[in-house]
Amino acid sequence: MRLKIGSFYGVFSMLVLLALVLGQYSSKAAEKPPAPDFLLNDINGGMVSLSQHKGKIILLDFWATWCPPCRMSIPELVALNKKYKDKGLVILGISVDDPEKVNDALLKAFVKKFKINYTILRINEQVMRDYFAYQQIGVPTMFIIDREGKILDMYVGFRPGVLEKAIKKVI
Repeated sequence: MRLKIGSFYGVFSMLVLLALVLGQYSSKAAEKPPAPDFLLNDINGGMVSLSQHKGKIILLDFWATWCPPCRMSIPELVALNKKYKDKGLVILGISVDDPEKVNDALLKAFVKKFKINYTILRINEQVMRDYFAYQQIGVPTMFIIDREGKILDMYVGFRPGVLEKAIKKVI
């Protein structure tokens, strides 16, 4: 069967139009979700919300003191905070440690020992539901949130250099 040139271009044009239309729908479907707001206790007795940092790039780090990959990621997070804080980066470490086993005094000692220079918060059930939807949490899990409050990326585990690449794209 032979296809005429005119009908070939007609079919081709229809395919291009279809691709453009589907591309618009898929880009809308791929829009990033808003990061759920929260109000959490920090280890110094204060309260911190996500919304108070609107307009900044936020790196949320869900971590635990007993987690070796979390400990390995701390020096990189400290360096990222030093390097990008003045450019609008805010790092919030959300401890998933059981407060009965790791109280605030122990957590403060950990922060001092590892020279953590960013805010450490305590997780609660609502944040766990909002960010992990009742799924098993792997630590560390890190979320990059853009200046409009949308989740750009989520990283599970520690992969050296990956966070800085993601931050550079949006800073």
